[in-house]
Amino acid sequence: MKRLLFILLVALFAFSACRREKPKPPADSDIKQTPITLDIPRFFPEMLFPSDNKMTKERLALGRKLYYDPILSNDGRSCSQCHFQSEGFTSDPGFPTTVLPHVNLGWSKNFLWKGRKDQGLENVMLYEVVEFFQTDLSKINADAAYKKAFKEAFGVDEITSKEIAYSLAQFFRSLISGNSKYDQYLRNEVALTQAEMDGMDIFFTETGDCFHCHGSMLFTDNDFHNIGLDSVFNGSKGRYDVTGNMSDWGTYKTPTLRNATLRKRFMHDGRFSSLEQVIEFYNSGVHMNSPNIDPLMILPQKENGLMLTQEQKDNLLAFLKTLTDESFTTNPNYSKP
Repeated sequence: MKRLLFILLVALFAFSACRREKPKPPADSDIKQTPITLDIPRFFPEMLFPSDNKMTKERLALGRKLYYDPILSNDGRSCSQCHFQSEGFTSDPGFPTTVLPHVNLGWSKNFLWKGRKDQGLENVMLYEVVEFFQTDLSKINADAAYKKAFKEAFGVDEITSKEIAYSLAQFFRSLISGNSKYDQYLRNEVALTQAEMDGMDIFFTETGDCFHCHGSMLFTDNDFHNIGLDSVFNGSKGRYDVTGNMSDWGTYKTPTLRNATLRKRFMHDGRFSSLEQVIEFYNSGVHMNSPNIDPLMILPQKENGLMLTQEQKDNLLAFLKTLTDESFTTNPNYSKP
C-alpha cells in the first residue's frame, strides 16, 4: 500500500511539473545588438576597441542621439551646442572658450587641453556625463523611448551613467576624418598643386618643423608641449594645473590640424583667429624665454623663429588647406538624427 501511494505521489508531481509554465526568458535575451565595424581610412593606425564596449548599431545610434539631445544636461546644453559639424565639430567664435574638435578621438590617449582625462573614450565620456553635464538620470529613465533603446542596446532596465557614457563613446569613436585632399593625394586619386607640394615639404622637414608635433595621419602626437605662447603665466599654467609637475608647466595638448582651416579660434585660449596668424607666431612670435619651453622650439638655427619668406608661409597655408575634409563635415551619419 505504501509503495502504491509513493508511486501516485511521484506521478502527481510529474504531471504538475509538466503543466508548469515555462520560465520567462532572461532579460538579456531581449538585447538586439548588431555588431558593426568602422571604416578605418587607409594609412591610419589601428584603432583599439575596449572589450566591454564593442561597436554595435544600437549603441552607436544611441550615442548619436544623445550627442544632440540637451537631456544630457540640466541647463539645456548638449555636446552639439559647442561642437558644430560644419566647423569640424569645434566651436564658433561666439563661444567664450576654445574647444578641441571632436574628430579622430578613437586614437586619442589624452583628452581636453590639459589632459584632465585619459584611459580611453569611455572614461572621458563618464566624466562628461557625471561631472560636466551632471546628467539627471531620472529624466532619461522616465523617457520611454530611451528606456526601450537602452534595453535593446545594453539589456538594462535601469539606465546608469555607464551606459550613457558607453553609447556616447561609440559615436565619438565613429567621428573619423580621413578623406581630405591630402588623403586622396596619398591614395593617388588627385594631384597637389605646386604650392601645396612646396608647403608639404616645409611641413614635413626641418624647414617648418611642424611634423614633430603634428605628424602621423592624425596630425597630432596626442602629447603636451609648451610652444612659447607666453613668457609669464598668470592664471592657467597648462597641464601643470592637473599634475603639479614642473615639467608640465605651460604645456597644452597638441590639437590635430585636420580641418584646421574651418576653425576661427586657435590655441587653448583662442588668441589667434586665423591660420595666417598661427603661422606668423611660429615664424617670428615665439617667446623663447618661456619657462619650460619645448626643446623643439629652440632648435639650432631656430632661435629667431622659422624665418620663412612670405612665399613659404603662403605655401604652408596652401598645404594646411588640403587637410580639410568636406565629406566629414557633411556626412549625414554624423548629423542630428
